[in-house]
Amino acid sequence: MRKMMFLVAVLVMTACHKESEMTSGGVLPVEVAVPDVRDVRLTREYPGYIAADATIPVVGRVNGTIVKRDFVEGSRVKKGDLLFVIEPTLYENSVAQATAALQTAQAEYDYAVSSYERMKIAINSDAVSQIELLQAKSKVESGKAAIDNARAALSTAKTKLGYCYVKAPVSGMVGLRKYSVGSYVSGEMSPAELCKLYKDDIMYAYFNISDAQWLRNMQRGDSEIDRSNISFTLGGGKYFTRDAKIDYLAPDVNLTTGTLQVRAEFDNKDGLLKPGNYISVVLPYDEVKNGILVRDASIGTDQLGKYLYVVNDSNRVEYRRISVGTLVDDTLRLVTDGLEASDRYITKALLKVRNGMSVMPVMEKH
Repeated sequence: MRKMMFLVAVLVMTACHKESEMTSGGVLPVEVAVPDVRDVRLTREYPGYIAADATIPVVGRVNGTIVKRDFVEGSRVKKGDLLFVIEPTLYENSVAQATAALQTAQAEYDYAVSSYERMKIAINSDAVSQIELLQAKSKVESGKAAIDNARAALSTAKTKLGYCYVKAPVSGMVGLRKYSVGSYVSGEMSPAELCKLYKDDIMYAYFNISDAQWLRNMQRGDSEIDRSNISFTLGGGKYFTRDAKIDYLAPDVNLTTGTLQVRAEFDNKDGLLKPGNYISVVLPYDEVKNGILVRDASIGTDQLGKYLYVVNDSNRVEYRRISVGTLVDDTLRLVTDGLEASDRYITKALLKVRNGMSVMPVMEKH
């Protein structure tokens, strides 16, 4: 019995609530708006992906044990930043030995030059023979060659010592390490990859466009296809805009898909985008003058397609079939047929109205 009384009370309250939505004359007030009329740029979306400007392997070029790692994986580094240190003692010794060898060669060369100069004077008094003079000259030339060899050896030793301090070749984001501190690397014969560095301040978006669409753009003289604000969406549907330049167009059409591969270059100094992101590239292909725009949320869908409820001059609801186009500014939809710029359309409560119903239109305030 209590449940029955509670149900009756709920039904009475619901009926009172519905009556309160009506005006005193029994007419339902509805919020209406007129279309927004402006020029609309038509766009198409093309699936694609993002790639870094370059993916550079960071390598060890000497043999030895890694004694230091000076970066956090996934962090951003600058060109010249220290990443790894390979045990340098052996190569420091090599530099010291090469330096000493160069000093010895220089001293022997200086002595040979001094002896040769004395013999050139002494030969005038027949104190030395011509053969001895030639031998002295030969020692000078040999000494000079020895200095050149010693300098080359020192340069090689310094280069190898420099390889012990592995630095970032470019600015970018560093990936996972392949060797840990304490690991031994053999990089002298064949460079050993220690990690990867992603140069991502400049990024590329790769996508495909149909050859027919490309030709239409060219016939229209659309220079925006060469340089424009290219928009694209990521997985979450959020739009990003970048000032981009289309810098590559495939020289041939893919016979399987009938498309051309296109590449757009854009700036990524904020590091927001990552290599491998799947995107939808949004490119303009046409423009509609005085396009009629309505709120996308006000458009209904039934078995016949898209429709709007329009309030006529007699304040009666009309079911109006419409044809629609692209979404504009995330909330507005272009209506290509079925609606005039002066029509008042119902923006909310579509389930409460029906065709032919009398209503009291209330113009929404912007």
